[in-house]
Amino acid sequence: MIGLEKSVTGAQKSAILMMALGEDNCARLFEQMHEEEIREISAAMSQLGMVSAETVESVCHEFSRSLGSSEVLIGDIETTERLLKNTLPAGRAAAIMEEIRGPAGRTMWDKLGNVSEAVLANYLKNEYPQTVAVILSRIKAAHSAKVLALLPEEFSLDVMTRMLKMENVQKGVLHSVEQTLRSEFVSNLPRGSHRDSHEVLADIFNNFDRRLEARFMTALDERSHDDAERIKGLMFTFEELAQVPVEGLMVLLNQIARESLPIALKGASEKLRSAFLAAMSERAGRILIDEVEALGPVRVKDVDAAQSDILLVAKVLLDRGEIELLDQEQAANEMLV
Repeated sequence: MIGLEKSVTGAQKSAILMMALGEDNCARLFEQMHEEEIREISAAMSQLGMVSAETVESVCHEFSRSLGSSEVLIGDIETTERLLKNTLPAGRAAAIMEEIRGPAGRTMWDKLGNVSEAVLANYLKNEYPQTVAVILSRIKAAHSAKVLALLPEEFSLDVMTRMLKMENVQKGVLHSVEQTLRSEFVSNLPRGSHRDSHEVLADIFNNFDRRLEARFMTALDERSHDDAERIKGLMFTFEELAQVPVEGLMVLLNQIARESLPIALKGASEKLRSAFLAAMSERAGRILIDEVEALGPVRVKDVDAAQSDILLVAKVLLDRGEIELLDQEQAANEMLV
């Protein structure tokens, strides 16, 4: 709860006052503001949480208002979105809310992901490793993996080491990165939530091909064995799909490109092949086995690409809760049933 004992910023005071005035008055005030002001106040409003009655009264008195309050206010995403929709054109309100929400919407980092990895790597190679670490920790892991693969190996390792040690980025540093990226790539840098650095790098390693994964993991292990082991434990590998229940694999099979599966299974264990066959009809299973055997020698690069495509779909389904990943003991018991 925001109380009198806590320092309240100017943007927070404005947000508190506008919420105290009610939605209609708030809408009229928004109409008189520039978009940058609306963005700043909206961002503050969405993060207020619960505000004590004493603080509301203090803020109102500070604005020379004879206004008291016996109730608390709660500033959250839903309230902010409702106020903006009642005030601004739909498109403008949606754009501001997308920025406030951060990486879930069409944000700076989504747009940065559309920049060619070669162009981005060429730009980043001249930046400080810490700056690169900030940027790569916020864009999609698949894109980060491609960028790191194009950077000098020693530089990439330095960046990954800094990502592991990185905590919440100081406002001044983030502002500097924001200004540079806005002028050279896209605009509207959001202040996204901070992810665990080991999880970020685990996602990136998942998107390396096997050669790069092995090389970087070995080098990282030499620098910090504990960090390397933790990243390994967080990585989601193709073989772990054997721990998805039959029902989940059936869902996955309906979502993936059919032509990817035989190639992906060419480099898989018998355990994983059996898991997929158990999720298919007998006829479909026979066809799959024939397709795998008919492939002949397949390049490791092609197997990696097919497995990566399937893993990306599986991760989306896992995030949505449409499939689950059992531990090894649970998966083994299910296969016995």
